[in-house]
Amino acid sequence: MLEISAGGVVFRHNEQGQLQIQLIQDRYGKVSLPKGKMEAGETVEQTALREIAEETGLEGKIVAPIDQIKYQYEHAEYGTVNKEVHYYLVEAVGGKHQAQVEEIRGVDWFEPMEAWRRQKQSGYDNNHRIVAGALQLLGLSVH
Repeated sequence: MLEISAGGVVFRHNEQGQLQIQLIQDRYGKVSLPKGKMEAGETVEQTALREIAEETGLEGKIVAPIDQIKYQYEHAEYGTVNKEVHYYLVEAVGGKHQAQVEEIRGVDWFEPMEAWRRQKQSGYDNNHRIVAGALQLLGLSVH
């Protein structure tokens, strides 16, 4: 069975023109990115934008694909599930910033290098290349 999810690394330029990256804190207290399962009739891109809106309150515009994460997990009913998560670089273009309290603990904006430091410190390992890829697309290099 294949399960597809999508999400994104959301960025904006604040009132001072500074680039900021959005990170969420998930219900386990880890740094993460907004994402969720594809629904019937959606494209992967629509899924990413819907999940970002649901989890963070923001309307986004896809700028570029970043990468995919693929892994397997065991489901009690379906057995082995092949999971694909598609991530996009998404510019915040509207909406009101607020965390979806049912799913996540918090959402905030960070200066890019601070976002990268937090990702490395308390993010999921498989998201490192996603956040790094987003920063690269924005013209920043990280190590």
